Amino acid sequence: MTIKLIVGLANPDTEYAATRHNAGAWYIEVLAKYHRQSLNEEKKFYGYTAKLTLAGNNVRLLVPTTFMNLSGKAVASMANFYRIVPEEILVAHDELDLLPGSARLKFGGSHGGHNGLKNIINCLGNNHFYRLRIGIGHPGDKKKVADFVLSQPPIAEQHLIDSTINEAVHYTRNIFIYQDVINAMTQLHAYQAS
Repeated sequence: MTIKLIVGLANPDTEYAATRHNAGAWYIEVLAKYHRQSLNEEKKFYGYTAKLTLAGNNVRLLVPTTFMNLSGKAVASMANFYRIVPEEILVAHDELDLLPGSARLKFGGSHGGHNGLKNIINCLGNNHFYRLRIGIGHPGDKKKVADFVLSQPPIAEQHLIDSTINEAVHYTRNIFIYQDVINAMTQLHAYQAS
């Protein structure tokens, strides 16, 4: 597997920066910082971008500045420009079905009701890309989901999410260095922040 584009889903504007729905962007920010890169706005890609070199591979980072339900516009724009196919894309996003402190790496599958993933699938024309699912927990009532994802987690939950993101950055690096996504998946899935 060669990943050439890593996307962190988010809503734009400072009012959303600390909300659960922006967990994907938090991951990209930590990944960029770890590699001493800064994210800069590129209007033609509708997002903040950076370039890393991991194990000799050029990897583009992207945090869309579109709203979540239009994320595919930014992803498709960059993928088309650099001729990156869906199988070479990793999308990091918040995941209601996982508790804070856990994350899962998977390939393909449905959007599971996530509007960002739904739009990316529509714009790319298929669902054959990797996802890093960052647990944020569930409010327990379907009617409360919208307010839940657009609110800030309590400090204890934020700590668990941050710890998981740091761990995910570590395993992302291993995927590129050792070219072993299965081993990285296994180790990340066993991790539980506390």
